[in-house]
Amino acid sequence: MTRILSHYFSRQMLRKAAFDLSFLLLSTFAVFLAFADGIDQFMPQAGGPMLSVAAGLFVVNTASGFYQRNNQFTLFQAFSRAAVALLIVLPLTYIAFGLLPQGLAYREAIKYAAMFGASAVVLRRLYVTLWGADPLSRTRILVFGAGPAAQIVGATLKTSDPNAHIVGYVSGPNETSVSVGADELLSTGGQTLTETARRLQVDEIVVALTERRSGSMPLRQLLDCKLSGIKVYDIATHFEKTLGQIRIDYVNAGWLIFGSGFNQGFARTWIKRIFDVFCALLLIVVALPVMLITAVLIKLESRGPLLYRQERVGQNSKTFFVNKFRSMGTDAEKDGQPVWAAANDSRVTRVGAVIRKLRIDELPQLFNVLKGEMSLVGPRPERPFFVEQLTAQIPYFAARHSVKPGVTGWAQVRYQYGSTIEDSQEKLQFDLYYVKNHSLFLDVVILFETVFVVLTAKGAR
Repeated sequence: MTRILSHYFSRQMLRKAAFDLSFLLLSTFAVFLAFADGIDQFMPQAGGPMLSVAAGLFVVNTASGFYQRNNQFTLFQAFSRAAVALLIVLPLTYIAFGLLPQGLAYREAIKYAAMFGASAVVLRRLYVTLWGADPLSRTRILVFGAGPAAQIVGATLKTSDPNAHIVGYVSGPNETSVSVGADELLSTGGQTLTETARRLQVDEIVVALTERRSGSMPLRQLLDCKLSGIKVYDIATHFEKTLGQIRIDYVNAGWLIFGSGFNQGFARTWIKRIFDVFCALLLIVVALPVMLITAVLIKLESRGPLLYRQERVGQNSKTFFVNKFRSMGTDAEKDGQPVWAAANDSRVTRVGAVIRKLRIDELPQLFNVLKGEMSLVGPRPERPFFVEQLTAQIPYFAARHSVKPGVTGWAQVRYQYGSTIEDSQEKLQFDLYYVKNHSLFLDVVILFETVFVVLTAKGAR
């Protein structure tokens, strides 16, 4: 795994992106050479447009999930993602290559050829996702540990990364219980961990020891592995890079304090604010007809206020009132006790069921974004009643309040709607990943994922 812009990317993903970039470069170069005046004019005239389109393709394909290690999409999901990608990439290419000099020979032919090349990249990525076998070599991983923690690491690798090949497990010196299969447990034969890793041509080692008392961790041998080019990860980093979450059952305060991330600098804050205001205004203009129709339907179906205003906890634990289209009856909490929404909730109206499924009820929160109370992307804002309850029961829950809550977020696109303490803990692990690694690039990825979540009505309740 390689970390770029505070987000983890697999080597396979980077190879795919490099191939797409090379394909676009060579196809544009060939067309330019065939139609334009000469090779010496290629970079001065086509370099800018080509790099713009390449960057756009990288962001769109990443956000569409076509570079994910385990993108097990259905046929509908894959085609819908490809359609959205083309709707963005084709106008981008048309505009970028429309900036070529007016006097350039065969200017229109070059522009449309570039659009064809960009479309070919997206369609090829669609084909590889659905039917193409991955010809890339697999990553050979050795798990140092054989207890329950090592078993969980192996299970996550097998389900989340099809290119991961676990060569085996090496039991730690102080581990008394073995949870992995006997056929997967490696015998070092008197060799050190370094010698075993080299013999098995291991690419990565994941340290997943259940028992970590003095003498359990062969630090010198692990350092020798790292110095010889083998990547060494602790269990917390493994979950961070593999699942995009920070597992609170395998993390400690020291790892959070002394590790990288959790950057809340002035520049990052203002760039995010400018991005939020621009996108919120754009979305309000685009969604205005939908909001007007929704308002009329709500009023026609039932009496009561159009909007539902509810107190939520925001950044630095300050409370604010969030705005949503009312999707339940006015007596949804007639006893005054806060209640989580449930599947097939009887309190939801007919119009409410539709707007909740399509996330239309969330649109008024864009005005909270303009006021600076929320961001487009961030942890879901919770009610004070639930925050008090969850903070007392879940470690590090308060850390999610170090950033503004969002209309959408990493947890919302990675996990279904949660209505229990256990669900909240699972979602917190994704929220912690976002708080630790948030960047404008990750925000863009989450916004694209949100589009696909809405298209498939995933996790709506």
